[in-house]
Amino acid sequence: MPKFAANLSMMFTEVDFLDRFDAAAMAGFKGVEFLFPYEWDAVELRAKLEAAGLTQALFNLFPGDFSKGDRGFGAMPGREADFDAALDQALGYADTLGNQLLHVMSGIVPAGTSREACTETLIANLKRAAPKAAARGKTLIIEPINTRDIPGYFLNTQDQARAIIEAVGADNVGLQFDFYHVQIMEGDLAKTFEKHLDIVRHVQIAGVPERHEPNVGEINYPYLFDLMDRLGYDGWVGCEYRPKAGTVEGLGWMKGA
Repeated sequence: MPKFAANLSMMFTEVDFLDRFDAAAMAGFKGVEFLFPYEWDAVELRAKLEAAGLTQALFNLFPGDFSKGDRGFGAMPGREADFDAALDQALGYADTLGNQLLHVMSGIVPAGTSREACTETLIANLKRAAPKAAARGKTLIIEPINTRDIPGYFLNTQDQARAIIEAVGADNVGLQFDFYHVQIMEGDLAKTFEKHLDIVRHVQIAGVPERHEPNVGEINYPYLFDLMDRLGYDGWVGCEYRPKAGTVEGLGWMKGA
């Protein structure tokens, strides 16, 4: 059975954020992830993890100002200083929270900027960041995101991500494989996952198309969970979905996973 981590940015929203750790543990989760921790003190978050007996699996680098269209700096020419600052901040939080994985958001391609320039920027940023992260025992991951949820997002396909990861050439730079995004952009989920398994460091799931529970929608997740086991994937599987009704009420899918 895969190791499931509750995404506390989307799940257990019936209670305040700091109460979601206990709620996740009571529901049977052993790990958690969330989008951004930066509104809270890292020591306070670590105390919540320890009290609930949870492992922190992942969080994202600071993405910038959402109201101004920022969705990360990784592939943004001219935002290298912002990227470096976000990396340093995230490494500090990760040191306290204990997670190995950090998601580097690529960002939305700026008007008038070529995709080639964005590619070069992301490769250069990751090459510069990888040794710094490695010195702290951390792995940086990049995630292709579908263009329906985030129009204009730079990174969209697994092959595109692989080319960047291979160009960086660092052992601690890998792929975040989100079955929800892959289904919308590419499909052929089982073969695509198997093709890129060697660089997969984290997996996320959600139903398609509404991003509800994994048993709601068009994806056959029981088959994919078995596939992960057969292929030997032993990383976390982040449950990054929006519960259709209540979080606990929708967890029946885990019993058959």
